Amino acid sequence: MLFSGHGDFFSLSTKMQLWQPTDEQVRNANLTHFMRQVEAEHALSFAGYHEFHQWSVREPALFWGAVWDFCGIKSATSYSSVLTDVDRMPGARWFSGSRLNFAENLLRYRDDRPALVFWGEDRVQQHWSYAELAVAVRQLAGHLKRLGVAPRDRVVGFMPNMPETVIAMLATASLGAVWSSCSPDFGTEGVVDRFGQIEPKVLFTADGYYYKGRVFESLPKVKQVLSAIPSIQQVIVSQYVHNDPPAVVCSTAEVEFVKLADILATSQEGPLEFEQVPFDHPLYVMYSSGTTGKPKCIVHSVGGTLIEHLKELLLHTDLKRDDKIFYATTCGWMMWNWLVSSLAIGATVVLYDGAPLLHDGRILFDMMDAEQVSVFGTSAGFISAIKKSGLRPIETHQLKSLRSILSTGSTLVPECFDYIYEHVK
Repeated sequence: MLFSGHGDFFSLSTKMQLWQPTDEQVRNANLTHFMRQVEAEHALSFAGYHEFHQWSVREPALFWGAVWDFCGIKSATSYSSVLTDVDRMPGARWFSGSRLNFAENLLRYRDDRPALVFWGEDRVQQHWSYAELAVAVRQLAGHLKRLGVAPRDRVVGFMPNMPETVIAMLATASLGAVWSSCSPDFGTEGVVDRFGQIEPKVLFTADGYYYKGRVFESLPKVKQVLSAIPSIQQVIVSQYVHNDPPAVVCSTAEVEFVKLADILATSQEGPLEFEQVPFDHPLYVMYSSGTTGKPKCIVHSVGGTLIEHLKELLLHTDLKRDDKIFYATTCGWMMWNWLVSSLAIGATVVLYDGAPLLHDGRILFDMMDAEQVSVFGTSAGFISAIKKSGLRPIETHQLKSLRSILSTGSTLVPECFDYIYEHVK
């Protein structure tokens, strides 16, 4: 696949043009609006995208200051300077003096529009509005605060890709604490190798998860993790595969197991509060793959994560509030963190947990039609797999709402681009 630089895409295998934006699409794109805003603010005139891009490289402080404004980043205290010590790597400092909260930016909307849509294979479906999401975050944040969770404390999730995971992350971030997560299909050693390094205070888990229609239990693994990580003071359990998970049975003299449903059922008065922290305050701990020894911790900051994700979602993905965005990911991959930031734009985040090739590879396309997904994110491996299987969604599904397919991970070969246009949409 070759990108010409003017929004045109050409197939390397067929030498044919695959796609070109209409004038209306170019005119209404977030990137076009952003370029016009920069031109107006700085009395500039760009001949086109390439000239605009070169300006962004030459003027990083002006560019990122403009991104901050365009993204509407909420902060209790504004920055005194965008960039200092620009020539130091590492050592450059961004948005000095600003104080903000990641969760506050993701919860700027509190209305009845859909925030989260969840499919747990074909077993569970849920819809959460922005108003419902904010209430749940407020209730859980209050519980964590009473438990003693404070800024820079670590809270971890051994969770499926479900709404409760998003709620736990937002409640953690609202307090200025640090979130880290693993997928529940990780082995006990893999979990301990990651979480054991950061000494978490609280662990979130589900009672289990589905994969290819089978139920896999999580609580036995959690009990093994607790024996290796003594810093964990409480385990909060989400009901997923059982109507009544045996959470109380798992409690020990050292560690209490409580049900998330019980916490969310407890009404607490008062507003949702957000701890204001510096731009470079830690937000996420992610990990290297672990192929060369134990996984290495990678710390991502509140401000850096927020402004980079919003730049990518608004300018690269052209995401708007009316969109429904999905990415095939678990909570152990950084694309989960990226996807969840779509809440700051007010879009609907669609979550799927389970086997991506369920029902002969049709499950995600069934979900796209049912939920009217407009931005579909996946991996090159998935596209290659459905290509090899002979799946032809263009013949079996409507996909009327779908306007963008995103792919990351391994390299997507040119033949897979041709397959998308010929057999998907």
